[in-house]
Amino acid sequence: MVENERLRQEMRRCEAELQELRAKPAGPCPGCEHSQESAQLRDKLSQLQLEMAESKGMLSELNLEVQQKTDRLAEVELRLKDCLAEKAQEEERLSRRLRDSHETIASLRAQSPPVKYVIKTVEVESPKTKQALSESQARNQHLQEQVAMQRQVLKEMEQQLQSSHQLTARLRAQIAMYESELERAHGQMLEEMQSLEEDKNRAIEEAFARAQVEMKAVHENLAGVRTNLLTLQPALRTLTNDYNGLKRQVRGFPLLLQEALRSVKAEIGQAIEEVNSNNQELLRKYRRELQLRKKCHNELVRLKGNIRVIARVRPVTKEDGEGPEATNAVTFDADDDSIIHLLHKGKPVSFELDKVFSPQASQQDVFQEVQALITSCIDGFNVCIFAYGQTGAGKTYTMEGTPENPGINQRALQLLFSEVQEKASDWEYTITVSAAEIYNEVLRDLLGKEPQEKLEIRLCPDGSGQLYVPGLTEFQVQSVDDINKVFEFGHTNRTTEFTNLNEHSSRSHALLIVTVRGMDCSTGLRTTGKLNLVDLAGSERVGKSGAEGSRLREAQHINKSLSALGDVIAALRSRQGHVPFRNSKLTYLLQDSLSGDSKTLMVVQVSPVEKNTSETLYSLKFAERVRSVELGPGLRRAELGSWSSQEHLEWEPACQTPQPSARAHSAPSSGTSSRPGSIRRKLQPSA
Repeated sequence: MVENERLRQEMRRCEAELQELRAKPAGPCPGCEHSQESAQLRDKLSQLQLEMAESKGMLSELNLEVQQKTDRLAEVELRLKDCLAEKAQEEERLSRRLRDSHETIASLRAQSPPVKYVIKTVEVESPKTKQALSESQARNQHLQEQVAMQRQVLKEMEQQLQSSHQLTARLRAQIAMYESELERAHGQMLEEMQSLEEDKNRAIEEAFARAQVEMKAVHENLAGVRTNLLTLQPALRTLTNDYNGLKRQVRGFPLLLQEALRSVKAEIGQAIEEVNSNNQELLRKYRRELQLRKKCHNELVRLKGNIRVIARVRPVTKEDGEGPEATNAVTFDADDDSIIHLLHKGKPVSFELDKVFSPQASQQDVFQEVQALITSCIDGFNVCIFAYGQTGAGKTYTMEGTPENPGINQRALQLLFSEVQEKASDWEYTITVSAAEIYNEVLRDLLGKEPQEKLEIRLCPDGSGQLYVPGLTEFQVQSVDDINKVFEFGHTNRTTEFTNLNEHSSRSHALLIVTVRGMDCSTGLRTTGKLNLVDLAGSERVGKSGAEGSRLREAQHINKSLSALGDVIAALRSRQGHVPFRNSKLTYLLQDSLSGDSKTLMVVQVSPVEKNTSETLYSLKFAERVRSVELGPGLRRAELGSWSSQEHLEWEPACQTPQPSARAHSAPSSGTSSRPGSIRRKLQPSA
């Protein structure tokens, strides 16, 4: 009712205004848009008049400035006249001095010849004559100095006269420039005054014409307003009805909004509970599948055999020479890739291994037989991969490869780091690496400060039966690049020499030891796996390789250690109670890899040419003996740990030496880690 009363009062006021407008049809419309625009045009006209007045003020200022410049020019002309007068006086004075100087010089020249003549002709005989002569010489010298001084003064006066002429020319040029600038300013001032006058007249005319047009439009709009006011009352009643309806709807809107919010909150809570339950179920299924995958993988490796043997035949190269001895004596079975045939002394001999690779096989093909073992290492098993064969059969190429085509070592470590990165959300891993070689039955650290230092293999004092090497340097690595730096440094310290069979023959057994320690972030389970990558020295016949002196001793030690490896394999094959691991440093160090708690892969490198059939036959027979060895089930090194504090992420070595020892196997001390070289600067030893 109040709103209706207000609308009625507003309608009466509009009718009163309408009657007033009808009473004064010819008068101007107060508050009209066009009257406001007319007022704006008047204000703009007054503003233009003010700008014109300001322009006239600026013109008067320019006139005053022109007058000041004119007065200044007059002063400059007076000063110039004074300077010219002073210059004339100075020139006259200088000319008088110049004439006096010329007269003095002429008189001196007139007096000087007798003196010179006397100096040259008179012979001094008495002291008085000598004194008079010296006085004459002194006076002559004084007169010459005065003449030089007068000449210098004359030169300076001439320079001053020349500078005064230059100053006069510059002053005249400045006067001419000032006069031209004054004329230009006067012309610009006249042009600006004329343009301002024209702009003022043009603006007045445009404003007057625009005002007339707008007044006509105002009268036309006024007639339209009168017509619109007649139709205002029905529209006003319609708006009142709409307003009342909207007001009723607004009163009920808060209740509808609260009810909708309650229903949405209930739906969101139910959806969140469903998502949480689904996440818990998915996590449980993921962990179950992960355990099942590990179980199936280990079962697959166990079925294949703890010691698997593969053979790789290298291609015939130009180093093999030409003729009957360089012919190919190795053939393959087209239906079975585990059979290899050797033609030895005219008789074919066949061998069955786990896998045989022809010379056309790539590095990737060989690695596919290896990558399952890398996963076992991450799961906590000891894994050993070693290459066996005669000198020049390609063991180092298979294990190390080239930068463009890497071998097993590089590919295994790349797979290792990729697997660790994939499990980074659930597991935390620490990877350490060591490098050693066995040369002449001496174990040496290839990454140590003193590579020639002899190391010994010891049993851990904790009674676990595990082996460790006191003093062996161990580095913690974060990527494959870090291990490549270890490769590069260790390769420079490895012993290689020239023989008749190979230009760069490996004269030692090289071992790369990678230890992977992991912890499950959710369960606290800790695992420890060790990956041994071994490049054995080449077996060879001493007479054929041409070894003499130190090379002969090296060959004897190599053959002895490989023979000890054969004895260990024979003892394991026949299940003897005592296995002679301690007969050689090589077999003693590989005891973990050849016992029941490890998974081992042996790559037998074979030379295909006729002249090497004896060594090839021996290598393949040894491979068959190794393949027939059956070890016990692989033992996973895992233990449960807590996740209560950050300290449980720190790994301690499996065994430690007593305190008096120089170095521990887990890491070098601060004193041993300061070895010069790039590898020490770029890699930090593990803690």
